[in-house]
Amino acid sequence: MPDPTVPPIRIKGRGSSSRPEGRFETTRREAEDDGWYRDGEPASPPATVVTEERARHVITRNQSPDVPFTASLNAYRGCEHGCAYCYARPSHAYLNLSPGLDFETRLFAKTNAADVLRVELARKNYRCTPINLGANTDPYQPIERRYRITRAVLEVLLAHRHPCTIITKNALVERDIDLLAPMAAQRLVHVFISVTSLDNRLSSRLEPRASAPHRRLGAIATLNAAGVPCSVLVAPIIPALTDHDIEGILERAAQAGAPTAGYTLLRLPYELKQLFEEWLATHQPDRAAHVLGILRQIRGGELNEPRFGFRMRGEGTFAELIRQRFYLACRRYGIGARAVGDLDTTAFSPPRPPSAQGELF
Repeated sequence: MPDPTVPPIRIKGRGSSSRPEGRFETTRREAEDDGWYRDGEPASPPATVVTEERARHVITRNQSPDVPFTASLNAYRGCEHGCAYCYARPSHAYLNLSPGLDFETRLFAKTNAADVLRVELARKNYRCTPINLGANTDPYQPIERRYRITRAVLEVLLAHRHPCTIITKNALVERDIDLLAPMAAQRLVHVFISVTSLDNRLSSRLEPRASAPHRRLGAIATLNAAGVPCSVLVAPIIPALTDHDIEGILERAAQAGAPTAGYTLLRLPYELKQLFEEWLATHQPDRAAHVLGILRQIRGGELNEPRFGFRMRGEGTFAELIRQRFYLACRRYGIGARAVGDLDTTAFSPPRPPSAQGELF
């Protein structure tokens, strides 16, 4: 829990306002006033620092029954979007960095991701299955404008007719329509854009560096108009904070041509519990107790439920009410309530494996 004696401080453009230690740390750090700032003078805002790294592997496998894909690729570690609720925040603890501010300011770019992907696709034992881009961090977060790693990955996938799905909160995905449209024509791609709220003011605090809600809805319309299937994810739904927008999001997404929709209920694994409580104390202090109370109702008395089959949807009366509202709205607005359309894995043409002797043909 946040210290009730210390007033929370909002850092503009950041979803977190602290750097709590990760669960693997053996030391604890505390901020101390060194006297350099005059009373009322704010400290410098934390800058984004990107470290370029060379990946050895880029395709990750999972066996979770809660997600509709078994393979994923993350071009970046950490995410500048800074979403306060992001379930990927605790992954930064593996780097001895804080899941708080470090997750959104200390980023890592896998600059050789496309080259490594090409090598992995060329392996003799490789079996083609759709690869998800954006399972852990957003492939179109702001630094993608500079690094263009996601675009390079898409170029490899298109060249070898390999299917993929994309999950993003950023309208930057529109930049790659020249790649996505020919992929869509071959049933090789399905894009999902997550829309959490229709309230720009709330969104600017909840997911400060993601595209505004209206831009995401505009991207859904643009992609579908270009022949690229683009669905909507109402995810995550935050009880007593964003759930009132479920029907509105689905109506707007239907108008934008979204063929399908999905949803998840907020989950708070590991350090995310503390971080989200801090966010509520900073931005929604009057609703904090109510939001956390409902979360405990749908999570068996806890703030997180890790069991497969329950962690995405929750259980109990409130969770069932959300489920019914979501499916009723999907029927009302003509959106399919399913995860992903059929993608073609039969056209995959693997790259030739690298050879020290070169090739004549």
